[in-house]
This record gives sequence, C-alpha cells and structure tokens, in this order.
Amino acid sequence: MNASHHTTRPATRPATDTTYLSAPAVAELVRRKGLAQSLRGIADNIHADFLRWPAFDKSARVANHSRDGVIELMPIADDRLYSFKYVNGHPRNTRIGLSTVMAFGVLADVDTGAPLLLSELTLTTALRTAAMSALAARTLARPGSRVMALIGNGAQSEFQALAFQHLVGITTLRLFDVDPRASAKLVANLAGSGLDVSVCGSTAEAVRGADIVTTVTADKTNATIITPDMVEPGMHFNAVGGDCPGKTELHADVLRQAQVFVEYTPQTRVEGDIQQLPADFAVTELWQVLAGQRSGRASDHAVTVFDSVGFALEDFSALRFVRDTAAELGLGDTLQLIPELADPKNLFASLRQPAVPRAVVTAPAHA
Repeated sequence: MNASHHTTRPATRPATDTTYLSAPAVAELVRRKGLAQSLRGIADNIHADFLRWPAFDKSARVANHSRDGVIELMPIADDRLYSFKYVNGHPRNTRIGLSTVMAFGVLADVDTGAPLLLSELTLTTALRTAAMSALAARTLARPGSRVMALIGNGAQSEFQALAFQHLVGITTLRLFDVDPRASAKLVANLAGSGLDVSVCGSTAEAVRGADIVTTVTADKTNATIITPDMVEPGMHFNAVGGDCPGKTELHADVLRQAQVFVEYTPQTRVEGDIQQLPADFAVTELWQVLAGQRSGRASDHAVTVFDSVGFALEDFSALRFVRDTAAELGLGDTLQLIPELADPKNLFASLRQPAVPRAVVTAPAHA
C-alpha cells in the first residue's frame, strides 16, 4: 500500500446523523404496516438471520441483577452491522405506573462504528418475542395445532395470541392468570380478532386438551406453573416467562420428559427453565433445526419445549425490520448524536463553535 493511499481523503465525509424512532413513531409504523404484517416481517427476518447463525459474533447478555429486577445489555454483530439492546425486567414496576419491560436499541455500522439507528424497543420487543415464539411453534408443534393455552395475561399476552393466530393458525385460546383483571383486559383487547377466547379457573383447566401451551408469567421466582400431571402427549410448550437466573415456569420433570429446544445454549443454561437441570442435559439449538442440521419433533406423540429466554439476534432482526419499514413509510426523525467536525482530529474545536439548534429534524428523506 503506497503513501499516497494513506493521505487520500474521501470526497465526502460519512454522514453523522442517526435515524431516531420514538415509541409513538414505532406504534404508528405498526398501525400503518399492520400488526399481522409486522409480526410476519419480524419472523421472516429472524428466520433469515438464524440461517446465517455462524456469521454472527455472539455472546450471552450482560446482566445486572437487583432485588426487584434486572437490567441487561444484549450485543451482537455480523460483518456489516452491530446492534445492542438495553432492556430491564422489573415485575413490581406496574405498582408505580411503569412497564415491567422497557427497552431501546441501536444499529451501528461495523466499518466506522457510526450509530445508524436509535429506536425504542419496548413495543418492538413484544413483537419480536411473539414472532420468535410463533416461528418456533411453526417448526416444533404438531401440524394442525389450533388450540392454545395462554398462562399469564399481562403486557406480552396480546402479542403472543395474535402471532399464534396469524403465523401458526391458532383459532382457540384458553386463558388463565392469577389476576382476573389481566384476563379481562386480554379478552377486551382481543375482541373482534376472530379468536375463540375463554377464561379458565386454573392453569390445569386452561392446559387441558391444548395443542400448544404458552407461559408468559412475570414473577421473578422459581415457579412451577406447569407440572408433569398437566402434560399430554403431543403438546408443545412455549416457555417465555423464565428468562433470568432464579426465574422458572416449568417443573424440572416436564423438561426431562420432553425434547427441549433453545436459542443460544450458553445463555439458556443460566437463564432458562433448564437452569434447574445438569449442565449436560441435552438440548437442541433452534437454528440447527431451521437449517436442517438437526431434527425437530420426533413424532406426533412427542412433547416439545421451546425454552425461550430472548436472544440478541432476534433484536438485530427486529431492528432491521423497523429501520427498513420506517424508510418505506417515511417515518422517523434525525438526531445528531455525533459531533460534526471540520477536522475529525480536533474534537476540542466543537466547544468553540456556536450552538446549532438541530437536535431533531422531522421526517428525513429516505433513499
């Protein structure tokens, strides 16, 4: 490489502006795109990215645990894009008017490190979690599954219900929550959806006769929401709520009698329902099934479990979806997170420049 190559400057500097998608902007994006299409688009992205599993630099999330909850950072990258999600889980938050889960995320350019997108991820996390659940069930549940028990009817439940309706073909929902008001809320929000919804008096009643059982409870405890006596041949369990150390939903014997599938094994062994079992307990990573490297359900009578904890690749996929859809719909604002410098080696000069009121510019033009 000659010296002149080192000194040649690009004709134009890379842009330093970052696209910003607020919570209202993402809600508008979903309304305009349509909920079913948004769920489908995120699921398609997750599927495509899982098929590229070896291309990603992966790690378990970094978690800071406290008495009442957890705060986590979830990074991942391929050779073009880096993403991370900041997310919390504080089940007691609803008592003071805050969401249990709150999140935001970033997409950045690997070549320069420049942040390309800053987006809310609270609503988007609910969408991607539901899309991931539906993708796993489409892969692992018995074909023709139509009845789902939904245990835990909080903030995630509508998204799970509608993802399974639109992406899996569920027509009947059987609900249970220890708080009857949560079930009433869910029934009201699903009115007009076309789903046949009934509220049950117990987990056992809701699970009886179901093809798929989704557990999405919030308490940070070693709970046993599902016990072995509730398990019927051929059931598929979508265990969503157990997602950090000390937080489980399935009795260990349910796992022992099932084929268990996970996202990223090193993370799930610490955070998932399989934290109850020895480190050599056999599991299959879902990407291997999607890629045809491992088999999925062994038979119509087999019991399958998707031990879902949420993995950073799913957020990478969801951020790609909101970025591309925002560009398609002309949504989003622009933030100047990075100083714009005449000389990139002279950061101090930014202190001498007059302030320019350009924090947010609405509706940027998209290529």
